[in-house]
Amino acid sequence: MTAGMVKTDKLGYAYRQEDEHLALDGVDLSIANGEYLLVCGASGSGKSTLCRTFNGLIPHFYGGRLHGEVRIAGKPTSKHSVADLFAQVGMVFQNPETQLFNSSVDREIAFGLESLGFPRANIQERISATAQILNISALLGRNPQELSGGEQQLVAIAAMLAIGPQLLVLDEPYANLDPVSVRQVRAALKVIHQRGIGVVISEHRLPYTVPDVQRMVALQGGRVVLDGPPEQLLVQDVEPFGLELPLPVLAGRRLGLPRLPLSVEALQTRDVVSPLPSDLQTVPPVFHSDGADIVLEVERVSFDLKGFPILHDISFTLRQGESLAIVGANGAGKTVLLKHLNGLHRPTRGQVRVKGKDTGQVKVSQLARQVGIAFQNPNSQFFKMTVWDEILVGPKALGFCDEAWLRELVRLFRLEPLLKRPPYRLSDGEKKRVAFAAALAHRPAILALDEPTSGQDWHFRSILGALLAELRAQGQAILLVTHDLSFAEEHAHRWLLLANGQVVAEGSPWKVMSDKAAMESAHLEPTDSFRLFSADERTLADPVQPRGGRHV
Repeated sequence: MTAGMVKTDKLGYAYRQEDEHLALDGVDLSIANGEYLLVCGASGSGKSTLCRTFNGLIPHFYGGRLHGEVRIAGKPTSKHSVADLFAQVGMVFQNPETQLFNSSVDREIAFGLESLGFPRANIQERISATAQILNISALLGRNPQELSGGEQQLVAIAAMLAIGPQLLVLDEPYANLDPVSVRQVRAALKVIHQRGIGVVISEHRLPYTVPDVQRMVALQGGRVVLDGPPEQLLVQDVEPFGLELPLPVLAGRRLGLPRLPLSVEALQTRDVVSPLPSDLQTVPPVFHSDGADIVLEVERVSFDLKGFPILHDISFTLRQGESLAIVGANGAGKTVLLKHLNGLHRPTRGQVRVKGKDTGQVKVSQLARQVGIAFQNPNSQFFKMTVWDEILVGPKALGFCDEAWLRELVRLFRLEPLLKRPPYRLSDGEKKRVAFAAALAHRPAILALDEPTSGQDWHFRSILGALLAELRAQGQAILLVTHDLSFAEEHAHRWLLLANGQVVAEGSPWKVMSDKAAMESAHLEPTDSFRLFSADERTLADPVQPRGGRHV
């Protein structure tokens, strides 16, 4: 190994001086120059906190109580400000929008260079070179706020990369991206690493990361519990650490392969004689519509915003006990369609009916009784000072308060220790859980979740999946708006595939994913399960039971 880029020694940290709980607890870690490292673990394990120590945000910005030491290229961060470390460590946060505030992409990339006093001629050279490396030259004149999520992430990376850091740190860079955008960002990071720059990714979704990295470090309770190459560590059970093994890894273990395949491509290139274990295949739930009332009717809905067409002639229905996933890439129109359910948007043409009533003739406050929505960004929904009060908003306003149900929601979403805390001060994952509980608190006829798995770990995905199954059995109509096709495949009876505001395919998850032209037009890729099992027509025709967690 070459000389260390990052060195932590007995690192401990609490966000507030009075906190007994340590977000980091005795972390000893060395990261070599030019290393590609994954920091993983469940929500709250300390991943983001650890990354914030690498550029001095902790302790200089967040304050709190710090023990031990962090050195960056030999410099103790306690004695060097964030500005001092800016040229050595570039940080990209989970939501790139929070980092983008200039009027054009080229100005965004120039901002950091200007702050460090680079000559103007040199700034232009770096902007051009960085844009070429990341293949975003065509975006330089665009407004960052008008770009897709994947493009915004690339711009945020470019702004850091242009400065010439020795280390690029990314906090859950794939959390809000559709599969095609993920592929673009992964390719960009691979190029960056090949140029000798170290890359650290904080992420809990292993399929997107383990094929790329050289080493993975898993945290639990602020402590390092795993450290080594992925193909060596993933021979063991990682579920206790809030992680889910990638499907190709599970298949490789079950087939007894001497070297674990970390991706679908790696597994498909192996000379595997035995068929893949069929119980690893994801099987969508089956919906029996006999006697189930229609609770939502969307009839030929089109919507124009400021004269620009967003949605085009969309029709579908939703019944009691049915789970429908509206899937599509970022910018496909999913959230705009969702806002028609509670009257935040009204159709330019067509009609939306909730339990037979035209939403155009019903007040938003009345629709709230029938439709519970948790949007992708929960910050826009919070306005109470404690989590418990936030959950009570709907039941109090609508005159429906089932104390036992509320306590059950608190238990299911692991909110007990958070009830007295302000929702704004929670982590992104915790905020999402609060928003889900609030949406369900008054037992609406329709539960609509916008990107419900964004930023959520495997434990939460499992809990949410089990809760959705229980709700379906009770007759709850569920609408999932997502680009997480793996979750939608497992928990939706039917998909509505959107591309550019239009329905390009509809039907069971397998039927939609089998439509290659529609998937390509929507900029989506089939799930790993579909890719591995679709070649086996027998398996598709006679599906096995759901795998229920894929235990090995």
